[in-house]
Amino acid sequence: MNIRSITVLAALVLAAIVATPPANAGEPRAVVELFTSQGCSSCPPADRLMGELAKDPTLVTLSLPVDYWDYLGWKDTLALHGNSMRQREYAITRGDRQVYTPQAVINGVVHTLGSDRGAIERAIAKTKASTAPLTVPVKLSVADGHVNVHVPAAGDGQTGEVWLCPVTGKALVKVGRGENGGHKLAYYNVVRRWIKLGAWSGKAEDFKVPLAKLPGPGFELGDIDHVAVIVQSGGDAKPGLMLGAAMASVQAAAVR
Repeated sequence: MNIRSITVLAALVLAAIVATPPANAGEPRAVVELFTSQGCSSCPPADRLMGELAKDPTLVTLSLPVDYWDYLGWKDTLALHGNSMRQREYAITRGDRQVYTPQAVINGVVHTLGSDRGAIERAIAKTKASTAPLTVPVKLSVADGHVNVHVPAAGDGQTGEVWLCPVTGKALVKVGRGENGGHKLAYYNVVRRWIKLGAWSGKAEDFKVPLAKLPGPGFELGDIDHVAVIVQSGGDAKPGLMLGAAMASVQAAAVR
């Protein structure tokens, strides 16, 4: 290849880069769910990685502590039994029945080791190439004491369920017993509740939830930094592809 050909090729590549907008500009590229436990000695590296991934504005990252390691001698203070059920339902839906910690589930359809950044990135790329996730541009805002969610209409027969999750941005826990006994661990973007807003039939839907309704057993509104909303196919008994997702800050609105 001569110099003139190289120059022309470089110009064409540059033009293509400039002319191609980012995919789904302003929308997340992936939802990353981490199934973790305070009773799992392999989990702290994955929890730290979640703290790093949480800084990426193109990701919706959610830590979902499970309770099935509690028998080892320490009751996970952040665990929800529903998270354990969700992880098992994912495994049944995928057909591989693989349930472990730390496990990351990407866009509802692919799982990988939650402490492996490269594997998570590869899983994101795989889902984007094979399943077209997050095609529904969900709008989420917090204003006037309410969480406001708008799910637009879709013309391709998509349906799913809409879920709202109050999220603690960073939770520090001193583990008293078990495999991590004596360690102070940090957890990031911890889901504290699952609030079903309703079914989505493919038509435009709006939901409005008072901030006062967000707290639940074991946490107050002041413990919530963000809210996340997901639109997911398959329902809670058979969770599938993530159709849409968004995250918004709560604290600034809550203190007004």
